[in-house]
Amino acid sequence: MTASVAGAARGADVIRVPPPLMFGASFALGLLLQQQFPLTLAGRPATAMAGVVVLAGGIAVVLSGVVAVHRAGTTIVPHHLVSVLLTNGPYALTRNPMYAGLAVAVTGGALLAGSWWPIVLLPVSLTAVQLLVIGPEERYLASRFGDRYATYRATVRRWI
Repeated sequence: MTASVAGAARGADVIRVPPPLMFGASFALGLLLQQQFPLTLAGRPATAMAGVVVLAGGIAVVLSGVVAVHRAGTTIVPHHLVSVLLTNGPYALTRNPMYAGLAVAVTGGALLAGSWWPIVLLPVSLTAVQLLVIGPEERYLASRFGDRYATYRATVRRWI
């Protein structure tokens, strides 16, 4: 069995750390840093109220991606076999609605917590997810779906 056939049979060759955990870890680290080295957001309580709205919006985007995947009868687990290339619903707006939603949710959580730290650390999460998950996922999808994925990738942005 060739490497590409083996990869197609099992899914993307990604790190086995779930992306929500990557975002959650940097958020938690941000809250710990806030206790030791405060970088407090001004504008309370307005920033807290905005945080609730942004957090809820991020969660809604994540859930829309999850629901679309389940409705299509495929998987959200990157290292499992993907049976369908999703190009509609939230996947018509971004190739990664769940990761984009997590980034928005972290931003909302930071606003709610009143700390700049989770926002400062967000690029670390985004870079880790890009290198360890999205890159391997995109290579897998390209090998699995060929020209259909190439066309999709050319017309839909990775992030919004």
